[in-house]
This record gives sequence, structure tokens and C-alpha cells, in this order.
Amino acid sequence: MKRPILIHPDPRLKKLCTEVDDVSDELRVLAADMLETMYEAPGIGLAAPQIGVLSRLIVLDCVKDEAEAPRPLVMVNPRVVASSDERNVYEEGCLSIPDQYAEVERPKVVDVEWMDLNGALQKETFDGLWATCVQHEIDHLDGKLFIDYLGAMKRQMITRKMVKLKKERAREKA
Repeated sequence: MKRPILIHPDPRLKKLCTEVDDVSDELRVLAADMLETMYEAPGIGLAAPQIGVLSRLIVLDCVKDEAEAPRPLVMVNPRVVASSDERNVYEEGCLSIPDQYAEVERPKVVDVEWMDLNGALQKETFDGLWATCVQHEIDHLDGKLFIDYLGAMKRQMITRKMVKLKKERAREKA
């Protein structure tokens, strides 16, 4: 089931998410809903707080080539356990900050540990776009948005645009 995506500024997007204690059927349904929501948006990553659930759960799939099979990943309690000194700059966007993009610098390579939907511990090294995406989504779990990496002026300008967008959408629904 597709879920509504929260738009910045929303206080839930700035909250620290709680650890997931166990993998339940409810969590599996939530993960499936998040993947459907992400693909339909369309996006390459989505964190639970973006749909109003304050749990440490993210989904991502950075496969962009139509000829390549999708690679949906569901990560429960993900954390970066190591990162490279080498940095990468990507133009990032966010489903909670539609149509706004900015260059953000992050470690180029990260090692991430997480629990999968079977409760098994997983660990993988991510590089390039995958590394950027997984760091961006983990940031959401800590109440951090990509615009928090920007200067105050640019961040305020984007926030004002989002306030205006939310007002326009509210008027359309009324």
C-alpha cells in the first residue's frame, strides 16, 4: 500500500528514531509499503520517518538502468560502521523536499551493518551513489536532512519553498 510522504518542515522529520526490537509481520508489511511508496514516487531511498513512522527502518534501490534487475534493500537498524577518508559529492534530492536539489559531500565508501527482514545481521560495503543514498537515509533516522549540510541562506530558501508547497497542496485538497 502506498503511503503519504511527509513534506519538510514537519517535526517528525527532525526526530531521533527508535531501534526496532524484533522483525514482526507488521514490520514486513511496513517495509513492503515503503518500497512501493519509494518506487511510485519515484525515488531511490525512503526512511520510515518520511511516512510518519519513527522506527529505524530504511529501504533503497539505486539501480537506475532499466536493463538491470532491481535490487530492493530493506535495512532494519542500519548503521555505518566504517567510512572512507575519500569523499564524494553528489547532487542530492529528497522525497520529503520535492524538486529541490543540492550538492552534498559525504564519504565515498561506507561499510554498513543492518538486520534483514529475517532477523539476520548483514554487512556490506557501499560505494558511489549507493554509499550516498544509504548515508542520506540513515541521516533521516537521526532527524537529519540533506539540507542540514547546506549554508543557512540556502537551507532557509528551500524551507520557505516547502512551506509554500504545503500551503498550495492544502488549498488543492480543500
